[in-house]
Amino acid sequence: MKTLNRQDFLGKNYPTRIIQFGEGNFLRAFIGWSIDILNEKTNFDAGITIIRPINTDFPPSLNTQDGLYTTIIRGLNENGDKISQSRLIRSVNNEINPYKNYDEYLALAQDKNIRFVFSNTTEAGISYYENDKVNDKPPVSFPAKLTRLLLERFNHFNGAADKGWVIIPCELIDYNGDALKALILRYAQEWQLPTEFIQWINTANTFCSTLVDRIVTGYPKDEAQQLEQELGYHDAFLDTAEYFYLFVIQGPEWLEQELHLDKYPMNIQIVDDIKPYKERKVAILNGAHTAMVPIAWLCGLNTVGEAMQDDDVREFIEKLLSEDIIPVLDLPENQLRAFAEAVTSRFQNPYIQHQLLSIALNSMTKFRTRILPQLISGMNKGYISERLSFALAALLIFYRGQRFDEFYPLQDDDIWLTRFTELWPRVGNTLDSKEFVRIILSDENHWEQNLSKNDKLVDKVALHLDAILQQGMRESIKSLK
Repeated sequence: MKTLNRQDFLGKNYPTRIIQFGEGNFLRAFIGWSIDILNEKTNFDAGITIIRPINTDFPPSLNTQDGLYTTIIRGLNENGDKISQSRLIRSVNNEINPYKNYDEYLALAQDKNIRFVFSNTTEAGISYYENDKVNDKPPVSFPAKLTRLLLERFNHFNGAADKGWVIIPCELIDYNGDALKALILRYAQEWQLPTEFIQWINTANTFCSTLVDRIVTGYPKDEAQQLEQELGYHDAFLDTAEYFYLFVIQGPEWLEQELHLDKYPMNIQIVDDIKPYKERKVAILNGAHTAMVPIAWLCGLNTVGEAMQDDDVREFIEKLLSEDIIPVLDLPENQLRAFAEAVTSRFQNPYIQHQLLSIALNSMTKFRTRILPQLISGMNKGYISERLSFALAALLIFYRGQRFDEFYPLQDDDIWLTRFTELWPRVGNTLDSKEFVRIILSDENHWEQNLSKNDKLVDKVALHLDAILQQGMRESIKSLK
C-alpha cells in the first residue's frame, strides 16, 4: 500500500498564499479543509505553508507526505442522515520548522503572493515572553516570531502599503486578533523598531478576531487500518472531525470577496463583532453541555450520545434551549434556533463518544459563565427559570459524588471540593437544604455577586434539590414537562 505523495497521487498544486502557524489536527481539519474546498469550488488558488510553532519532532513533518493528508468528516447532516465523507487535502504545500530552517522561514516574508496568516498555537500561544529578542533565530513566542516575520516583510518591500497581511488567529481566547496585535506592537516598542514599521502594522495589516467551532477528534487510531483499506493508501496524518463547522471572522466587508466566500457558500461569516456569536455558542452549545452533565449522569447515563437517545433527558435539554436560553439572547431568533438545532444534532453524532465526566471538569465555573447569565436575565425580567434553577440544583447534587451506590471522582478547584465534602454530610442532619443552597449561593468571589440575597432563587433551587433527593433525578425531570 502506497503512502501519500504528490508523485503517485497527482492533482492540482496551488501557489503559497497562506502562512499557517500550527500543524495540529484542528487546523488541518478546519482551515486546511476549508481552503481546500474554496480552491476546488472557486479560483481562490491558495496554497498553505505550515510553520511549526515549537521545536519538536513529534508529530512528524507533513513534508513526509508532501503536505498531503486526508480528512474524514462524520456525523449527522442537515437532514439527520448519518454520513462519512473523506477528502484528500491538497491545500498544504509544505511545513517549515523555523528552529531548523530559519532562513527559509524569513524568506516567506519576501514572497509577494502571500496574503493571509492563520494560527492556532493553543490558548497559551498568544502570550508574552520577556526574553524574546529581535535577533533570536527564532524568538520563542508566536507573537514575537510573527513580529520578526512582519519586520522582514516591511523591510523587503520598503513599507509598501499593499504588502500587509490579513492575520486571522484561531486561538480560543476572547478577541484573539486584538490580543495578537497588541503583543506585536509591544514587541515592536520594546525592540525599538522604527516608528514607520509600527505605523505599517497599524495601517497596512488587518487583524481579525474569530470564533471557531468544530469538534476535531484527530487521528482515528482504532480505525486507521480499516479506513486505509477503504481509501487505498497509507496516511499517517488521517484527521477525523464532526460534520458541523462554524467560522465567524470579525473583519471588514471586503474580506468576504478576498476569501471568495461570495463565490461558494460556506459556514464562514464575516461580521462586525463576534461577541453575540460567542455568547450564542457559550449559552447554547456549552450551556447545554453543562446543564446536561449532572442530569444525565445522575440518570445513569455516561455519554452525550446516550443522553440524547434518552427521551427524558433530550426533552429537558431541547426545552431548556428553546424556552429558557434562546429567548434571552441577543441575536435574531431564527439564527438562534437554527444553531440550537445544529447543536442537538451534533450531540447525537454516533461517531463521537463524549464522556460526561470529562465534560464535568470545573463545572462550578462553567455554570457561572455559561448558564448563570441566562438565569439572571430572566430574574431581571421578573421570573426565575424552572429548568435553569433545576440545572443548578442538579449540579449541587452532582458534587455529592455519589450515583446510586457508586462513588465517582470530582474535578474542580480545591475550595469547592473541600466545601462540598464538608457540607454534604450535614444536609438533612444539622443543615437543611435551603440553608445549604444559601451558603453555596453566597460566595461572592465565585458568583461575582451574592445570589443568596434573592430569597426566591434560594427557595426554588432548594425545592428542586429536595425533589431530586427524594424522588430521584429521572422522576424529577419528568415532573418538569
